[in-house]
Amino acid sequence: MKKRRGIVSCLVLIMFVATLVACASTAKQEGMGEYVDDSVVTAKVKSMLAADDFLKSFQIGVETYKGTVQLSGFVNSQKAVDKAVEITRTVKGVESVKNDLVVK
Repeated sequence: MKKRRGIVSCLVLIMFVATLVACASTAKQEGMGEYVDDSVVTAKVKSMLAADDFLKSFQIGVETYKGTVQLSGFVNSQKAVDKAVEITRTVKGVESVKNDLVVK
């Protein structure tokens, strides 16, 4: 009986460790916590850009991966690019900004 309990305990421990390892991030894949954090950062950046009177008329794409926010789309001036980058940097959780905005 004790031997069986020990085997079951070991199996439960192995399953727990395997679950933790499966949820950890790798160089090419985010963990679940990072994915949620990135989704929150993306939502905050999008809402702040949409709330800005100068930038709300532009369609600026926002994607976040491990704290790096990528802005993409077309704007009509360098001033719009600078303002979008500035607003993005103010969001908590943004580690860096990759600017792929094109002035048309």
